[in-house]
Amino acid sequence: MKIGSVAIENNTVLAPVAGITNLPFRLMVKRAGCGLVCSEMISANGIIFGSKKTLQMLDTFPEEKPVSFQIFGSEPSIMADAAIIVESRGADIIDINFGCSVKKIVKTGAGVVLMKEKKRAEDVLKAVRNAVKIPLTIKIRTGWEKSGEDALTIAEIAEGCGVDAVAVHPRTAGQGFRGTADWSVISRVKDRVSIPVIGNGDIVEAEDAVEMLNQTGCDAVMIGRAAIGNPWIFSQVTSLLSGKHLPPVGIARRFCAMKEYLQENVKYFGEKQACYMMRSRLGWFVKGLPSSANFRESIKHIMSENQAKEVIDSYFDFVSNKMDHAFIYA
Repeated sequence: MKIGSVAIENNTVLAPVAGITNLPFRLMVKRAGCGLVCSEMISANGIIFGSKKTLQMLDTFPEEKPVSFQIFGSEPSIMADAAIIVESRGADIIDINFGCSVKKIVKTGAGVVLMKEKKRAEDVLKAVRNAVKIPLTIKIRTGWEKSGEDALTIAEIAEGCGVDAVAVHPRTAGQGFRGTADWSVISRVKDRVSIPVIGNGDIVEAEDAVEMLNQTGCDAVMIGRAAIGNPWIFSQVTSLLSGKHLPPVGIARRFCAMKEYLQENVKYFGEKQACYMMRSRLGWFVKGLPSSANFRESIKHIMSENQAKEVIDSYFDFVSNKMDHAFIYA
């Protein structure tokens, strides 16, 4: 698969998830088989004004490439200037957020508001397209009404402005993440434009991704929340598409990934900040395991990398004694 001039190893894409898809997380899912990783959404204003925290979000390592960085904003000139900086920092693709329905984003005229203000949307896309050479994509919703007409119109505008691909999350602005995603909107967008269309929404298991590809005819699938705690879902999807079925990931592999994720965060953010973050994030990997609530309670108090590893090792020993050996090391 290709997005503009960028070749993607397979047709799986990591969705931008606020507060989650930072560099350590992207490295983890890349190692687990994801074709294209994407940053969490980044403020164009923050980039332009040189916010240290915002600019850190643009860090990238060669191992994660190709990588897409998603920016949000509503002013064409600011978006263009921000895109130039993002390109200079090593992005392979720039994505523009047309789907965020969080109030503080909507109030600024960014995110899903751009699906209602078609002229401003076109101005933003033209400004960014003229400012950078790397591929440009957008991520949209159904729009403000269930009809999906907003999605169709914006997709056409995007193609006309030189956008290289469009990702579609078929829920309305009012739905947020509630209710059911209407995959038929993805099909209709695919029929309307000739650029690649990436489907997103209600992919919980690898089988859901294959069903979306078959049902909608989209070119790739974008997975976000389902990859949290299960980065292997990407390789499971590609295996299913090749006619194979990967067995569930063994417990030992889960714990190994947990430690690697901890180490990457310590290396990138520093021990103090990483441990604070891991208090809520290490619990992602133990869903469904015996006494997982006790483990999540234990990690709420970690103060150092070594302490975190001790808690992980102790819980692994406990689980190993409770579960079948073959499943532990599958």
